[in-house]
Amino acid sequence: MQHIVAALALLLMGLAPVSAQPLTGNVAIHDPTIAVLEDGFASFATGVEGAGDGGQIRTKSSPDGIDWQETGALPGGMPQWVIEEMGFTPKNIWAPSVSEHAGRHYLYYSASTFGRNDSVIGLMTNDDLQAADPTAGWQDQGLVVRSRPGGDFNAIDPFRIDSGGRAWLAYGSYWQGIRLVEIDPKGGKPLEGAQATFIASRDGGAIEAPAILEHEDRFYLFVSFDACCRGVGSTYRIMVGRAGGIQGPYLDREGKPMLEGGGTEIVATTGNHIGPGGQEVFMRDGEPWLAFHFYNRALGGTPNLYLAPIEWEDGWPVIGPLE
Repeated sequence: MQHIVAALALLLMGLAPVSAQPLTGNVAIHDPTIAVLEDGFASFATGVEGAGDGGQIRTKSSPDGIDWQETGALPGGMPQWVIEEMGFTPKNIWAPSVSEHAGRHYLYYSASTFGRNDSVIGLMTNDDLQAADPTAGWQDQGLVVRSRPGGDFNAIDPFRIDSGGRAWLAYGSYWQGIRLVEIDPKGGKPLEGAQATFIASRDGGAIEAPAILEHEDRFYLFVSFDACCRGVGSTYRIMVGRAGGIQGPYLDREGKPMLEGGGTEIVATTGNHIGPGGQEVFMRDGEPWLAFHFYNRALGGTPNLYLAPIEWEDGWPVIGPLE
């Protein structure tokens, strides 16, 4: 009853609580990342194999964050430096991540093959990103991080966070987990001599897609556990841990370190929403939101976009019921 009274009071004041709304238009997407721009919203996502565009990053645009329309792939196909570095042509680009610093947008991306850590993370920059055409204006800046077979990490799923005039890149999938390295805020690449450290691990088990949120002097690490990319057979779920500093240690709500497999579940399979994951955090109207994909049971397992405001309970992020 108290929650109902509070909601009614907010409505009377014109301050109704923000909640997730059903999205319309073209919401087929995998590994979404969101840019909030002056003329609307833009999304970037994993490229489509065999689409005739070289598997480049796919984009969508929305005037309001609700109705989404396809705006195509970034031009140019698979970057030539990726082909030369890896010695073969990957089928598509994976899990891009967009962020903004000092008016410039940074788009990190990765290329690899399933089940191997022969992988690269690259970077594109854009000084005039517009929701009207999110494919325009990108300049490729080349290699950021490289992993190779025999190593203990996988250079995919990048995510950048800026804090206190400094910047870091989180990345990783399987192997020994999620790593963090300090980067040059302007150049976007690791600082000379910077040492990457692990901040979450399942000792070789399924953990990937890191995203870090700073909120009220604490840092929250979101990751995906278990299996993606299997349609209605996917078991992805979104987990979180909390730390007093960006480099950790991150602990779950029960106090278990994320370096020891800890993580508090905040989104999991519900009804037609199968295997939610591939998440990222972004700011909307000054408040944190979570973007992720799920496999839509009603559409035979097609990956769809979901956007949800992050709510708080005793200092921990909470996502409302999936609708």
